[in-house]
Order: sequence, then C-alpha cells, then structure tokens
Amino acid sequence: MIRPDFEKWEQSAEDVRQLSIIAAHPRSRERYQALYMIGSDQTNASQWAGHINRCKQTVLEWVHQYNAGGPLSLIYQHSGGRQPLFSDTQKK
Repeated sequence: MIRPDFEKWEQSAEDVRQLSIIAAHPRSRERYQALYMIGSDQTNASQWAGHINRCKQTVLEWVHQYNAGGPLSLIYQHSGGRQPLFSDTQKK
C-alpha cells in the first residue's frame, strides 16, 4: 500500500495537516488533506478518492508526486486552460 514518506521530507502528518489548512489554493489544500488522511492511517488512497469524488489514480499520483518532490510539488499551478478559438485580432 502506498503511503506518503513524511520522514524523507522531515515532516510529520501534523505538518502536512497544517499545510492543508494554510495553503492558498483549494486544490493544494485538497492534496495536502489527502496526504494527511492517508499518512495518518485514517484511510487509504482508494477510500479517500471515493470520499472526495476523485479518481483513485489521481490521489495515488499526489502521493507519488509528494514522495518524489516533497510538499512544494503539490502546490497548485494554474495551467492557463484552453487556447481561445479566436485571437484578439481575429475578433476585431
């Protein structure tokens, strides 16, 4: 069973819980909360994914991402979304 490796990043489950409270973006808070719940043995990735209505693979990817890159790797970054159908000059 996959678990967040808090020791690798010199953190505890409580540290990650605090991140889930203070993170600026709701998606970051959601990711940290998932790590806390899984890392503190309150649930597993499959159960938590069902609870928050996410795909199990998504939650597992958050755990893998944390284990590989640490807590900063889970901060949400807006990707910009789809390109507009028409450019500003085409609209004119």
